[in-house]
Amino acid sequence: MLPVNLTIVKTHLLSRKRQTVVAMLGVMFGIGMFILLISFMKGMNNFFQDILLSVTPDIHIYNDVKTDYKTSVAAMYYPESFVFLIHPRPKKTNINIRNASAIIQDLKSRNDVKAVSPFVSSNMLFNYGPIQLGAIVDGVDIIEEAKVFGLQNKMRFGSLQDLLTTDNGIILGYKLADKLHASIGDMITATSPSGVQMRFRVVGAFQFGISTVDEVRAYVSTATLQQFLGKSSDHITDIRVKLKDMKQASRLSRYFSNKYNYKSDDWETVNASVKAGNFIRDVFTNVLTFTLLLVAGFGIYNIMNMIIASKMKDIAILKAQGFSKKDILQIFLFQSLTIGVVGAAAGVIVGFGSSYGLSRIPWPEDEWVILTHFPVTFELKYYLLGAFYGVLTTGLAGLMPALKAAKTDPVTILRG
Repeated sequence: MLPVNLTIVKTHLLSRKRQTVVAMLGVMFGIGMFILLISFMKGMNNFFQDILLSVTPDIHIYNDVKTDYKTSVAAMYYPESFVFLIHPRPKKTNINIRNASAIIQDLKSRNDVKAVSPFVSSNMLFNYGPIQLGAIVDGVDIIEEAKVFGLQNKMRFGSLQDLLTTDNGIILGYKLADKLHASIGDMITATSPSGVQMRFRVVGAFQFGISTVDEVRAYVSTATLQQFLGKSSDHITDIRVKLKDMKQASRLSRYFSNKYNYKSDDWETVNASVKAGNFIRDVFTNVLTFTLLLVAGFGIYNIMNMIIASKMKDIAILKAQGFSKKDILQIFLFQSLTIGVVGAAAGVIVGFGSSYGLSRIPWPEDEWVILTHFPVTFELKYYLLGAFYGVLTTGLAGLMPALKAAKTDPVTILRG
């Protein structure tokens, strides 16, 4: 009976072309909007995550120095009741990582570590003519730093290799370079916190797309900054680590902290609020797209009810001719599934086309945002998920009317 049932399905669908087309368009719109929204929202989330990870290492190891203001040397010689601390000054502490070379070698020997970038960091005051600006200068091995943050692709002008071949070379954040009106070859003067001055030659500028970095960060070689600060060659204040699998950062961060006895932060902890924002956007997107599919499903349900109501006499005749409840169920369920499959296929095409079109729209020019077009992600799983939801929704929407049709008494219909 299946070939006969399929012939009847075809006849029913073509006899009411307008209803069939409207139902398919409803499914197509729901699936297309689902794919467009989720592709765009995922693209935005990936963009935000890439921006944050471009300035946040997978793991950051440093000496978390804390000064205890509750005790005083005087308490050793006088009763506590006679000792009062008023505006205590912090004692001079050493923030460098002891035995840094051994820690670095141990990290580099691990199979799960991709790159290790030790560095020295210090606040500086830059002078270029009458202009004075504060900045954070990192003394780094620029090759290792590039592996951690992908600096090669973030250079606005100049080259990373020039930092290795130029005496007292410096690479500035591009906004910092703009404020200093400095370009390649210019000499700028930096003053350390202790008042020591040194002249640096600009060899390049980078852009991360984040103001807190592009306006205040600069790179010099590790040896240059150690000499400038009057420190020894083993003076290292921080270690940045890039992992082969960033999902292991939380676990390895705790392990490194216990092993080396230094503070260790992973990228998830540092960016916890941003991850929460991404999660909220994902939930909002899923709720909105599910609502679109649900509305499309109710549309199919209403259309199937109308079709069955208009075909009641046909159902009675079919049953009188020997068609079973199973046959009637197949006929109307196949109708809804046909609408779902065709609508879902069209929705996937529309979703891809609209997503691709959005990805080609130029992003409004902005000096802070390093985007040329709207960020859209193209992942096969979202297209498969959309098609599955489309078929499932229409299948369920057609199931109840089909069951109702299968249970209909032909005698009651013919008498009525």
